[in-house]
Amino acid sequence: MTKVLTDQRSIRIKGRSFLAVVLSPESPVDQWLERLDDLAARSAGFFLSRPVVLDVSELSLDKAGLKELLAALRERNVGIMGIEGVRPSMIEPGMPPSLKGGKPASDVEVEPVVAAADLQEDKPRASGEVRAVVQSLVINEPVRSGQSIMFPEGDVTVIGSVASGAEIIAGGSVHIYGALRGRAMAGSLGNVSARIFCRKLEAELLAIDGVYKVAEDIDDKLRGQPVQLWLENDTIKAAKLG
Repeated sequence: MTKVLTDQRSIRIKGRSFLAVVLSPESPVDQWLERLDDLAARSAGFFLSRPVVLDVSELSLDKAGLKELLAALRERNVGIMGIEGVRPSMIEPGMPPSLKGGKPASDVEVEPVVAAADLQEDKPRASGEVRAVVQSLVINEPVRSGQSIMFPEGDVTVIGSVASGAEIIAGGSVHIYGALRGRAMAGSLGNVSARIFCRKLEAELLAIDGVYKVAEDIDDKLRGQPVQLWLENDTIKAAKLG
């Protein structure tokens, strides 16, 4: 007897985008892994439960080399959700899928503006300098330890402090009207003009467009001070706010 299904239901498949960290290893890979270990040691939990895409487009890897790199990352508890820059034939069962078409940032219009006037920025701006017009997210309370605020669409402003073990990740700039004791990452989708502003600098980690600075790298003269940070020639610069 043929069984007739009278309650057929379709499977709903939705499209959804998520913000992920992109790791782009450089040659020699052993030295790159050492730098990765240094970052993980100096910022505990940075990769914990965080979606990570591995971009190997700058490496000349065969299938064996790719498997070794993935194994090395697994040993470091770095969970890879997908791989960019690899031929589909190199992906074996059990490996993360090959990804294409990642969009680093949305197109934005620009116009001349003064960045973060509310924080009384006193650093002279170059003539004709412009800043992207972006959306903003305002957090009207302190960010507690263990919380992660991610806003790739634009700036994040915190009316309060960011506790140790908390993090702010913004596609634009980060403004903290209190003590920054946790992690702040600005320009997360490739905005090199993003900045970080805080009333009291005690950060565990700072990053702009993927360039990072950990607590040990921060000048002692800036600790506990109102500070702004920006990116210049792939180096994070810092200055006291007036």
